[in-house]
Amino acid sequence: MRAIVQYRYGDLDQLSYREDVDLPSPRRGEVAIAVSAASVNPGDRFRVSGIPRLGRLAFGLLRPKVPVLGIDVAGTVVAVGEGVTRWKIGDEVFGETLGSFAERVCAREDRVAARPRNVSLEEAAALPVAGITALQAMRDVAKVGPGSRVLVNGAAGGVGSFAIQIARALGAEVTAVCSGRNAALVSSLGAAHVIDYTRNDVAHAIEAGAAPYDAILDLVGTVPLARCIASLSERGVYVSSVGRTGWILRAALRSLVSRRVRLLVTTTSTANLEALAQLVDAGAVRPVIDRRFDLVHVPDALRYSATERTRGKSLVTVGGAGG
Repeated sequence: MRAIVQYRYGDLDQLSYREDVDLPSPRRGEVAIAVSAASVNPGDRFRVSGIPRLGRLAFGLLRPKVPVLGIDVAGTVVAVGEGVTRWKIGDEVFGETLGSFAERVCAREDRVAARPRNVSLEEAAALPVAGITALQAMRDVAKVGPGSRVLVNGAAGGVGSFAIQIARALGAEVTAVCSGRNAALVSSLGAAHVIDYTRNDVAHAIEAGAAPYDAILDLVGTVPLARCIASLSERGVYVSSVGRTGWILRAALRSLVSRRVRLLVTTTSTANLEALAQLVDAGAVRPVIDRRFDLVHVPDALRYSATERTRGKSLVTVGGAGG
């Protein structure tokens, strides 16, 4: 089958497009999926580089333990492993598994869900990682509800675009931090206020704006942590999903002494994917698609992701191996 593979950590030159990769077979509790599409996440870049090195505990200490890149997936079930009861051949599903930049991939049956009816199978590939991250940040960690004031820093990207919509669906008033070129986009997603970081001192604007906030979801780490905390309401919470090692360490240390600081750790499950799908089918959430790349152009997709100018999500269209 066709796939994007890497056998050692490094730069994008380590990636290769292959047409002779063996088709995977599902093990017990797994389904095999003919991949319609996948989507690009920052985690894909981390898997290529192996940095931060702490991530190698999950992906392989010396080399990638799963050589095929990709995490998000949407496609059609073409085989089921022993003990699988939730799914049958022909079911259209979306979810999360390593190795989705390929024509076929295997996934645990409890990490996929039925495709939402209101989006195409291709669009469903944009939902899992970013959508679940936003859902758990807003619903589970920040516990956003009617009347909550929420700020999303990094609002126009994958997680941010979902976070705005989910917060609005939960009844919150949302302030979005993004560049001016994305102001119309985040407003269309439900942001009541927009802070243009290209024209404003964001820290000052946060303090002078609709603060205090009941929740701040930080996806980029451009405002000093202390100033974010100072802009919280009495019971407000700062939720960090910033991927830089230094920021992770600072936020982790703060979280040890303050319940107002939380590092976001997500869990993908069928139940969470179904909750996200319900929001999509209710019309409360829609994936924002920026660009589409063919499988052979995954390195270009990752280069574009590294510019951090993606509006919503970029897709990798595949058209998987059936039969």
